[in-house]
Amino acid sequence: MRAKLCCSLLGLTLALAGCAGQPNGPKPEAASAQAQAGPANDWPTQARVEYVFQCMREHGGQNYDNLYHCSCKADEVAKRMPHQEYSEAIVFKNLKSMPGERGGVFRDPPQSKQLRNKLAQIEADAEKHCFLK
Repeated sequence: MRAKLCCSLLGLTLALAGCAGQPNGPKPEAASAQAQAGPANDWPTQARVEYVFQCMREHGGQNYDNLYHCSCKADEVAKRMPHQEYSEAIVFKNLKSMPGERGGVFRDPPQSKQLRNKLAQIEADAEKHCFLK
């Protein structure tokens, strides 16, 4: 019995030692391509949750149906717009109606209109994709 246990442990040790020499991560070429493509999900969890809550508020309140559709919409927007760009676009969108000179900072720059339009288009596409009418 003891000899069987020793042989089993020896076999397991040799198998593990053989596996230790094998690379267990992505190949360097694949890792390099992945790093160049950027992160697949750069939106913080809090930003996604805030987006979903806002979407549910706009669609009649918190229920499972809205949760499902708004989570889908958040994922679609995140696929097409990095979080940093979304953050800038939402600031321009929310503060463009500020009156006077202060509002001009958010209304007038070419980047403001460009980002607001891009966000509006992405959200419209996400709405069509996620909210079946």
